Amino acid sequence: MPETSKDRRTACAGADGSGCAGCAGCDTPDRNAEPERVIFTEEMRKTYTILMPTMLPRHFRIVSRVFARFGYKTEPLEIGLHGDSRPVIDAGLKYVHNDACYPAILIVGQFIAALESGQYDPHKVALLLTQTGGGCRASNYIHLLRKALVKAGYPQIPVASLNFSGLEKDSGFQMTLPLARRALACIFYGDMLCALRNQVAPYENEKGAADKMVDLWVERLGRVLLAGKGYTSKEMKHTFPLIAKDFAAIPVTRVPKVKVGVVGEIYVKYSPLGNNDLQKFLESQDCEVNFPGLMGFVQYCAFNMGEDHVLYGGKLAVKIGIDQFLNWLDSIERAMLKAEADAGFYAPGPFKELVEKPKGIISLGAKMGEGWLLTAEMIELVQGGYGNIVCAQPFGCLPNHIVGKGMVNKIRALYPSANITPIDYDPSATKVNQENRIKLMLAVAKERLNAPVEAKPLTAEEIAGGAPKVGAAV
Repeated sequence: MPETSKDRRTACAGADGSGCAGCAGCDTPDRNAEPERVIFTEEMRKTYTILMPTMLPRHFRIVSRVFARFGYKTEPLEIGLHGDSRPVIDAGLKYVHNDACYPAILIVGQFIAALESGQYDPHKVALLLTQTGGGCRASNYIHLLRKALVKAGYPQIPVASLNFSGLEKDSGFQMTLPLARRALACIFYGDMLCALRNQVAPYENEKGAADKMVDLWVERLGRVLLAGKGYTSKEMKHTFPLIAKDFAAIPVTRVPKVKVGVVGEIYVKYSPLGNNDLQKFLESQDCEVNFPGLMGFVQYCAFNMGEDHVLYGGKLAVKIGIDQFLNWLDSIERAMLKAEADAGFYAPGPFKELVEKPKGIISLGAKMGEGWLLTAEMIELVQGGYGNIVCAQPFGCLPNHIVGKGMVNKIRALYPSANITPIDYDPSATKVNQENRIKLMLAVAKERLNAPVEAKPLTAEEIAGGAPKVGAAV
């Protein structure tokens, strides 16, 4: 008697078919297979609200106006950003396996928690997620999200991809050149607003004045971009000095404060949800905080594509195009930094100078987990007076720990004043323990602030705890 598919199902997975992987000839569906994809269409653009996970709240508020210009109704999610992160974490752990990296758990959890809140019509809502297209697992978050939606009872909700790598080409949400140019302008504006706000807020005479100025400019820039203006190189270079002038006019009282830089994996570094509102905590400890801008990461990604050509070969036209793109960004970036410096604010060096900083410490071929950029940003911060550094790193990202924690001793050897503390963020880590570790770093920083001492270079033996003296008893 010939074997049937039922017989094969029973043989490989038991009578109920549980755990079957869908082997050849078996009609039991693979439980691990990705569900059928729901396409975000052009027609949906007219009536659907597109939800976005929030990484940089101020940047995303401006970006949403750009999307509106192109007919997309987008809404950056607020759930989990105001001290109520537990429902987001729990939702993520429920629908994503717990060995996924922490940002994946949070992003999926934020979407599911938002849908379960009842604030949105599940038949008139879509989700937007970025895909890097590189070695980071973030390119695969979209598949985790689709499986989570099915498990949570929302199989009809489409997920659109935002990427520059040609992924998900059939999506109704496409990153066109006009949209990309305006998105880049939003990043420049967002970086500048955050940088100036962070240098004013700790010293302002009127509490909240810097935040009010940010809100004013976010609204102003949003209106300008919605009207189809403000995104060209000429317009940005005209606007930068105006922004800097307004922040410079805020009354402040400058007193010595501990200056803290924040680096790390891109999501945990920036997202208040991912880092337990790190910036708010540091400011509550009377610190001035410096977050390197998002534009540096954009330039880093583009540079790496050109570096691949240097290391591995490829089409020369690609390398030439990337170089031209970076030169265009460099021109705008230098104008922004000049506007900040001319107004009396600290301005870091441009990206082309940042590239030179990690040489001799880490290869420019190290690109995973924020790669050489993370090391370069730590050096930039130390040289700029922000030698107290929190390196925010997520559970489940080994490359990020290598280029973060792995570089700390070398940076300390070269820059003895560097006071670096790596902090891990994951679903089980308690906020109290994280903040206590940061407080220990700040205690050292405050001692140095009150009684500065001349630092001397350390040897490798001293970093390791000191070498035994010759002839010393063992």
